[in-house]
Amino acid sequence: MNTPKKVYHPYISPYDPCKPIQTKTYSTPPHLYIGFQPPNLPQFPPMEALKKGTLWKPFYDPYYNPYEKTKGGYPT
Repeated sequence: MNTPKKVYHPYISPYDPCKPIQTKTYSTPPHLYIGFQPPNLPQFPPMEALKKGTLWKPFYDPYYNPYEKTKGGYPT
């Protein structure tokens, strides 16, 4: 599973007083899938790297709000 977004379906009790959330999602950081940092990774320009929080493009992981359905490209 080399995807940044994971989905699972938790157990839903018949006695739960709250409305259940049937599908839950979470994000995993990209550094989990890269063992050692390979040489010559593509880099952001310095000012863009400061804004994004990382110098290397493969390690960039933007945050997408799971409740905004139009941004982020993640269907829920």
